[in-house]
Amino acid sequence: MGQEKPCCPESAARKVKKLNVGGFQVGIAHLDEIIEEVKNLGLRDSGEIGKQLLKRAKIYNYIPPGAEGEYAEALLKEYLKRR
Repeated sequence: MGQEKPCCPESAARKVKKLNVGGFQVGIAHLDEIIEEVKNLGLRDSGEIGKQLLKRAKIYNYIPPGAEGEYAEALLKEYLKRR
């Protein structure tokens, strides 16, 4: 993942995209980069894709342990929309 540091708060905010998780809008930092990186893995199994998306999302975002399944589902849904 490109580790480009934002130059200012406005630049950092542009890296946060909204995602519907369990009926709530949440901000996910680096969502575009996360999806692109997982696409480049060439995975076909949706379960594995969801795991990889969640693993990468957890690097930049707090994801409550009890909500990991909902986040993985939301990330996978967004991933599939962008194919």
